[in-house]
Amino acid sequence: MTTDWSIQEIARMVGTTSRTLRHYDELGLLNPTRMGTNGYRYYDQGSLVRLQRILLLRELGLGLQVIGTVLDQEADPGTALETHLEWVRQEQQRLARQAASIERTLKAVKDGEEIMAEHMFDGFDSTQYRDEVEERWGKAAYAAGDAWWRGKSGEQKRAFQKHARDLSEAWTTAAEQGIAPGSEHAQALAQRHVEWLAVVPGTPIGKGKGDSYLLGLGDLYVADPRFGANYGGRSGAILVRDALRIYVGNNPSAGR
Repeated sequence: MTTDWSIQEIARMVGTTSRTLRHYDELGLLNPTRMGTNGYRYYDQGSLVRLQRILLLRELGLGLQVIGTVLDQEADPGTALETHLEWVRQEQQRLARQAASIERTLKAVKDGEEIMAEHMFDGFDSTQYRDEVEERWGKAAYAAGDAWWRGKSGEQKRAFQKHARDLSEAWTTAAEQGIAPGSEHAQALAQRHVEWLAVVPGTPIGKGKGDSYLLGLGDLYVADPRFGANYGGRSGAILVRDALRIYVGNNPSAGR
């Protein structure tokens, strides 16, 4: 006999509510495998595997609609879980390095010792997208951008990161408000986006290939949920992509 669990049992194991699981059912994310005569939802082992994947993707900051798309694209749960496991292990190692870095800094501060600056940022990874950058735009582009970043002071890095967060939040808010990509507001954001990218050495903006770079980057935001998560999920990524397309069309030399 196949083992299954009631919705109440699943909710208790996961630390969530039955209402949340019913919401997942309504969205088509996690359907019960059977309905009992008492009207309760029951879930089998396959459902538990799918729920684990949903929770892992939520940990990555993805919205529920984006998660549905990812699950549909990754039909084989074994392959998908191998990918998740590799990411979790890498993140575990990074967090361990980060914790050790913070502990060293904390000890130095408490003991009045000199801080070893070269060890302060271990685990704060600025190279996580290296393979994608090198594959799409070449090793020289990555090397130039990486050297530029490492050459910045801590204050300069924080300022750049804040600029990026502010821009991401502005795009997310615009998507939530239903702002049209061709609107004045969205086009102003597109201009900010281009200007933000242009300050990073190694990007082709200003070097004759910027237009295709901007269009390709917009497509990447939509295709890869990791990037789309920066803009509130798929709907935000689509807004950025479409706004950049319109911006390039209206300003054909924008990236040159």
